Amino acid sequence: MSRVVNVMRMQLSNRWTFIGIPAVILLGSFGLSWVIWSFIPFEGAKYSGGSQAIMWYFLALGIQSLTLTFPFSQGLSISRKSFFLGTVGLFSIIAAVTTALYYVLGLIEIATDGWGLNGRFFALEWIAEGSGLPMMVFYFTAMMALFLIGFWAATIYKRWQTTGLLITGIGTAVLLVGLVYYITRQELWGQVGQFLSSQTQLSVAGWLAVVGLALAGGSYLTLRRAVP
Repeated sequence: MSRVVNVMRMQLSNRWTFIGIPAVILLGSFGLSWVIWSFIPFEGAKYSGGSQAIMWYFLALGIQSLTLTFPFSQGLSISRKSFFLGTVGLFSIIAAVTTALYYVLGLIEIATDGWGLNGRFFALEWIAEGSGLPMMVFYFTAMMALFLIGFWAATIYKRWQTTGLLITGIGTAVLLVGLVYYITRQELWGQVGQFLSSQTQLSVAGWLAVVGLALAGGSYLTLRRAVP
């Protein structure tokens, strides 16, 4: 356990990359959204997708958390298992703190009538419906899924270099195109639309959790033979 904690501390040596930049992204996107809202004469709810910016940055965090510190960790004789558990554990905590921040700011947003401008940045309509738990679970699983996508992509590059990354990317694209082709040929888009429209925050979070677990397993297996 102490080795896992040491990996967390090692990752936090890049505080600006892993904490500072996300804070700047969040404040910047919110500030820009607020300014744009103030220019809009429409009195109804004004929505902004700027809150997604920090979530998508978790994809970059997944890549950087491996490429910036994995070679250094191997020089310190840290096992790949400890590195994996410490890294994923740390960013799980960061995702949980970010989720709690989104929830609190969403409550403030509603209480202040959208920051005085009827804006919606944190309390987006579909995500913020119902109680706070589904919203927090959704945000957490979405951020961790994005983080693990980036982390696995980086481990694939470390293990098989550009060739492995290209094969994985092309293979994923072929599977997605094949799925779209099958749905189109079978005329299933109506059923797909009904399925998607019936999803709730918790059900989407459940699918994201399944994807995240699969990515975590793939990342760990790949990391075991990755070259620093």
